[in-house]
Amino acid sequence: MKAANRPGIPGMRGTDHIGFTVPDLEEAHSFLVDVLGCEEVYTLGAKQSDEDWMSTHLGVHPRTVIREIRFYRLGHGSNFEVFLYESADGQDGQPRNSDIGGHHIAFYVDDLDVAVGYLRERGVEVMGEPTASKQAAAGQHWVYFRSPWGMQFELVSFPDGKEYEKSAGLRLWHPAHPAE
Repeated sequence: MKAANRPGIPGMRGTDHIGFTVPDLEEAHSFLVDVLGCEEVYTLGAKQSDEDWMSTHLGVHPRTVIREIRFYRLGHGSNFEVFLYESADGQDGQPRNSDIGGHHIAFYVDDLDVAVGYLRERGVEVMGEPTASKQAAAGQHWVYFRSPWGMQFELVSFPDGKEYEKSAGLRLWHPAHPAE
């Protein structure tokens, strides 16, 4: 289906970036660069307003300050926009997957066992052992892990494809085959 014939936002191409807030930007930088393999691309300085700009545009307390924003690129996927906020009304803890707004970011790897070993060697908390998916996702194995600040990430691998692909007219985008 051509983009012009697709329902939804006109001209939509895909995800440009994933933004998230961290408690310590240097710790996050080390994790993103040294463990995940991101490359830092650029940085933006502080942002604050004496008016309601922060509330109107970002949905945060109007006196909240963004101390710094860093942008990272990781392989064949979305970019990361990483925020360090000084919240004027406090901050909640890291949401669980079951909380409204709960989330995780999944990375495709060619060899799950090698990737899990790599994380464990670096002292990263791997949450349990890899799990084999079932039903339409059969053929996929996955495992969650946590950043130093508690954010959940996932590793997935399905080098021989997933069950649904055998009869699917449309497949999910695959980072190992970005042009397909």
